[in-house]
Amino acid sequence: MKFSRLEYTPKDIVFGFSKKFLRYGIDLEVGNGLVVPEIKYFPRVEKNVMEEYKHITEQLLKRAVALGTESLQLETELTYLEMEDKKLVAELINLQKSMIERYAKEHGLHVGYRVTVADIRDFGKPRHDEESFNKMMEIFELASSNGADVLSIESEGGKELFNYSIIRQDLTGIVSSLGYLATFDMKRLWKNIVSIAKNKSILAGGDSACAFANTAMKIAGGLKDNMIPHSLASIVRVMSACRSLIAFEEGATGPGKDCAYENVYLKVITGCPMSMEGKSSAVAHSSLVGNIIAATCDLWSNEQVENIKLFGGYGPEVFLEILHYDTKLMNMAIAGGQQYCLRDLMIKSDKLLNPQAFVLSPDIVYEISKVIVGEKDELSRTVASAIKAIELMSNEEKLNLSKGEKRFIEMAKRKLEEIYSSPSQKVEKALEQYVGKVEKLRVKDYLEA
Repeated sequence: MKFSRLEYTPKDIVFGFSKKFLRYGIDLEVGNGLVVPEIKYFPRVEKNVMEEYKHITEQLLKRAVALGTESLQLETELTYLEMEDKKLVAELINLQKSMIERYAKEHGLHVGYRVTVADIRDFGKPRHDEESFNKMMEIFELASSNGADVLSIESEGGKELFNYSIIRQDLTGIVSSLGYLATFDMKRLWKNIVSIAKNKSILAGGDSACAFANTAMKIAGGLKDNMIPHSLASIVRVMSACRSLIAFEEGATGPGKDCAYENVYLKVITGCPMSMEGKSSAVAHSSLVGNIIAATCDLWSNEQVENIKLFGGYGPEVFLEILHYDTKLMNMAIAGGQQYCLRDLMIKSDKLLNPQAFVLSPDIVYEISKVIVGEKDELSRTVASAIKAIELMSNEEKLNLSKGEKRFIEMAKRKLEEIYSSPSQKVEKALEQYVGKVEKLRVKDYLEA
């Protein structure tokens, strides 16, 4: 389906509430008036992986009971190494789900379990590594058969061109990657994931443009040490929303994947619940959007923390406690009818400090999302949404933009408007030039998949 209207206005979107709220897992409700912590963890590489997952899960569930956390979601994000052994994947997912079921029965917990499959493809291989694609689909099948409630991925179609382009601040290459190549890959990928989820009566959660927008965010750095303009990272974030929306157009239902900061766009457009991460994900990476992204979350995540020993316990259980108190505050605000007040404070604390936060503010998201749903195809909406973001940044006098940032967005606007005049023609011509320059770029394989 193609979304043609918006589900939310800036006034009514808020954390804990989604028009298409979900019930799944063991009596878990997401988006129905409660923000749920989603804890994400990583085993120590030098340890036995099954023992690690058993230890992590046990400690998390014990800490949840000790804190009085009644609702939570666990997320296992599979690595390349684990996906080499399909039997291991099935066993570790089954192990965790069995432990979740036991604790839920004994302590009355409401629990969901997300499994994120790694994108292990080598896009330089013929047909974009069909063997690895098939293995990924097998892993999705195994995950859904052994206890997963939600399926997700951080897919990387178009990443080879994006990597080449982002360090060169090449807008044509970035548009070609996110608005053209990635769309072909997303459609194929999510058609298959949604089919698997439906066959197993579980949820196709959503994708994340982590490999694109989060890469740009990381390269942009902090306020003083940026390698690329923050306004460029902001434009990439907006473009990434157009790409990640394809999962929902193919039938995904959410909850959206936590590291997709673009999820605020997807919530405004689809009305589906979204997982998000911000200040409590500082364990994995730094950002300038730690509060504003919480303003519209339904699940609240820590990103990923290794199972290392800290004074307060092991990493995952410590961060579950941090998430517990974050969500406890949001839920208390809901209970007292103060959710919009807290939401507005979260927004105001970040919005004008940096353009990356600015484009995640619900009022700005709303204006850009109107452009996204009004365009006729994926490429056009990718370019048009970026132009709209630049227009809104340029018109906000209080937004913290240096002279260099202002020069960049003036240049970017001219370039994007040039592309928008005939997007397909411009991109297809550009791709002919990138082939041979960009390692592993096989444009024909995207078109023929």
